Amino acid sequence: MSDNVETMAYAGQVPWHGLGHKVGKDVTPEQMELVAGLDWKVKKTPFQNPVTREESSDWFVLVRDSDGKELSPCGSQYVPVQNRQALGFFKKFTDSGDMTLETAGSLDGGRRIFVLAKTSESFSVKGKDKVDSYLLCYHPHIWGQSLKIMWTPIRVVCQNTLMMALDSKSSEFRMPHVREFDVDVQFKAEQALGLAHDKMETFKEQAEQLASKQFTDKELWKYWIMLFQPSLKNEPNPTPEMFSRTLETLSNIIHTQPGSTIAKNTWWQALNAVTYYIDHESGRDRDATMTSVWLGQKAALKRRALDSALSSVNIRLEGDLRVPF
Repeated sequence: MSDNVETMAYAGQVPWHGLGHKVGKDVTPEQMELVAGLDWKVKKTPFQNPVTREESSDWFVLVRDSDGKELSPCGSQYVPVQNRQALGFFKKFTDSGDMTLETAGSLDGGRRIFVLAKTSESFSVKGKDKVDSYLLCYHPHIWGQSLKIMWTPIRVVCQNTLMMALDSKSSEFRMPHVREFDVDVQFKAEQALGLAHDKMETFKEQAEQLASKQFTDKELWKYWIMLFQPSLKNEPNPTPEMFSRTLETLSNIIHTQPGSTIAKNTWWQALNAVTYYIDHESGRDRDATMTSVWLGQKAALKRRALDSALSSVNIRLEGDLRVPF
């Protein structure tokens, strides 16, 4: 694996990013911790002046106990959350059979930990295009970043991550590193994520409406230009010679991506061409793409893609629901 993906494990089918070591289908959080290489702890040690060797009472360093690697500086109020605690959030659900762990791993040299679990929720667009429901736990050992647990749908036919970026407190759970991940926090996280079923139903309705409205060629190119080549958005009659390689690739993907014949020539097909491009075609390294899709610029691009597709079919967004990634 490359420098960005340090360790990773997955259960079931090879994930869309194609990375990691395979584990059994019904893997427990304890087993996933071991196979995914997350069986280490973070300690908060006083910062030591490199010249005077004096220890600071205000500044500390997060250190991995397995090899002494320094992960991040932090302040005195920072409370480390261990990998086992993050994985432990899912234990209640895996024990009951309501969720199964799919993948977990360490990114950026141990600074970012993630866990992806599949729930029992799913739906099919036009009765054929299956979308499964997942919970993603993003657990950074980085000062200033919060632990997050959020819902994301994934399109089965091509493993596109249609991750819902749910920005409100009712849509995702966030915990700053200022307290222990205890029973009370577990309860609040479960409450915040209890709306996952409602969010899945909302997204199902939106997907069906996208799949019911066809686009014109002009609308499709305007959509792609807005997302990938905004310099042409004011061009009244853009010609193929003006298009970037990205737009050329998209014009091919929309007809060849897995499931391209489902809801053909609709905004659902247009959106999935964009998500397929982001997940499988853009970027040089799969692991770097995965990080950006879940946590960075590619996630934001997917949010804009769904917002624009919804606007194109005049679907009113409910509350502060934004979009998947």
